[in-house]
Amino acid sequence: MRIRIVDAFTDRPFTGNPAGVLLLDAFPEDSWLQNVALEVNHAETAFAHPLPEGGEADWALRWFTPVTEVAMCGHATLATAHVLHATGAHKGPVRFATRSGVLVAGTAEDGTVVLDFPTAPLTAVDVPEGVAEALGAPVLAAFDTGPHVGDLLVELADERTVRALRPDHKALMTYSERGIIATARAEDPASEHDFVSRCFFPNVGIDEDPVTGSAHTALAPYWSQRLGRAALTGLQASPRSGLVRTEVRGARTLLGGRAVTVVDGELLA
Repeated sequence: MRIRIVDAFTDRPFTGNPAGVLLLDAFPEDSWLQNVALEVNHAETAFAHPLPEGGEADWALRWFTPVTEVAMCGHATLATAHVLHATGAHKGPVRFATRSGVLVAGTAEDGTVVLDFPTAPLTAVDVPEGVAEALGAPVLAAFDTGPHVGDLLVELADERTVRALRPDHKALMTYSERGIIATARAEDPASEHDFVSRCFFPNVGIDEDPVTGSAHTALAPYWSQRLGRAALTGLQASPRSGLVRTEVRGARTLLGGRAVTVVDGELLA
């Protein structure tokens, strides 16, 4: 069967967040899906198969890290929509049936993909004891991001602080279900991004995720409220880096970006 590696939230190879993508006829056993994700060894591998016509969704979609299945993944959803569009396997907007409900992805002719995801509910919490030491920087505020995202969102002093983080990944494992989103306002108001972030997910086998769509369902409402604008651009300042265009529409958040297929091969196992 065909297997592809797609760099998401970027228009250049070897940047953004790579995801494995496999289009199947049906889902095999979970153990096989997990083994493939481990073999691919990227943050997520997406598995999708078409559904019968006339239902609420067009394709079933699941995401696996190298160690576990996750409830939501933005970049692997974008990568899957990119593959469906590029191969002609699906025409027009695609509705994915997932553990987080039906997620819609639309692809423009220029290849830009816009994901329609649920907005994460943010709940202010006390800054957990020890989290600043684990991150290596003072924390200004902390927020729970709800069940679909499952992260602790923390605001830091400035963009330089976020970029300079060298966290103790093992120490971060105790603070949330998946991990930590560290964020700050953009240092230069004239830059192409409005806020910056980095994401550390040791609980699902990802010390640092390159570009995280699901995290932006929490980052977008947080910074939209702070900056007074519905449409923003987030820069995830990982070593690979990537931009996520966001627009908050109440209970839904739109996430936009490009993707590039860098590997197209055959899975023999």
